[in-house]
Amino acid sequence: MAAARYYDGTTALVQEVSVRATADELVLFRLSDASLLARWPLADVSVLGDTRHEAVPPVVRKGSDERLLVEDAAQRRELAGLVPRLQPLVGPPPAAGGRVALLGATLVALVGLFWLAVDVGTEYAAPLLPYSLQAKLGETVYDELTDGKHECEGEAGLAALNKLARRLADAAGYKQDIVVRVIEGGPLNAFTLPGGILVFYSDLIDQAKDPNQVAGVMAHELGHVVHYHPMKGVLRQYGLDLLARLVTGGYSDVVNGMATGGNVLLALRNGRAFEREADADGIAMLEKLEMRADGIASFFEQMMEKQPKDMAAAAGIWSSHPPTGERIAATRRPPTGKPAFTEAEWKAIRNVCK
Repeated sequence: MAAARYYDGTTALVQEVSVRATADELVLFRLSDASLLARWPLADVSVLGDTRHEAVPPVVRKGSDERLLVEDAAQRRELAGLVPRLQPLVGPPPAAGGRVALLGATLVALVGLFWLAVDVGTEYAAPLLPYSLQAKLGETVYDELTDGKHECEGEAGLAALNKLARRLADAAGYKQDIVVRVIEGGPLNAFTLPGGILVFYSDLIDQAKDPNQVAGVMAHELGHVVHYHPMKGVLRQYGLDLLARLVTGGYSDVVNGMATGGNVLLALRNGRAFEREADADGIAMLEKLEMRADGIASFFEQMMEKQPKDMAAAAGIWSSHPPTGERIAATRRPPTGKPAFTEAEWKAIRNVCK
């Protein structure tokens, strides 16, 4: 019920009234004694002017000089909500274009906030996820990626690779398990999975000029491990829903939804910031162990010789990396330091698939 001032149109008397809207009419009651003053059929009610031209547009009755002035803005909105014919009391509805623009801006802002939450949230959440869960996810992804391919089983070679991986992880202060596996064939590549799983293709080992290159690639991959880059990549790709499922135990649903086709490869691609971080940390690990740290730059140079136009574009999972020339300059080190492998270990690594 709204309060208003009522003019009867025949005298100069102004009466304070209350207005009640029903389905068919406006009913006016005198405030002083609550007596019925008038009934206005809604079909006869209209508003003279609008709020853009009058501070308080008068409500009038067709065929009469009667009028109402509802000065309280909140009560005008209440009446307009009950009686569509009184919409001019609160002004015209916003233009459709304005509403669409507002909706679009709101959606963009919500999407931006969502991805900010994903980006910032996963940065802190990934290291806190139980390692057993990360390892299980990594194993599932490994099975998906290597289905139909031959895993090399040379014990001495695998032992040498895993020994260096553990030393590098210890140098970085990473205490979780590390496992290195070798897949026969190509591409000329290595990558890291959640749970500290490092995967080398034998083509990379076969075409390496020396053991320092293999050690350099391994150190780079350990840089991804110690910063949980694979887990962060998966969480960012699949968003907060994945994080919620992992935390609440919906592991099987996660795996069924993600480990198909190229989805997991897309999630595991590292951005340029991750790659720069892994390069720098790989060099730091080797130098902390006083090992030769020139293998990373040497490997990049060899790849540039094979693909001088764009190594990253031709290197599969290494795509989206920083420019190769930039990485060579950032990782170039003198050929000094202790070897990463003994001659016997290097020979075993070269024969890991035989």
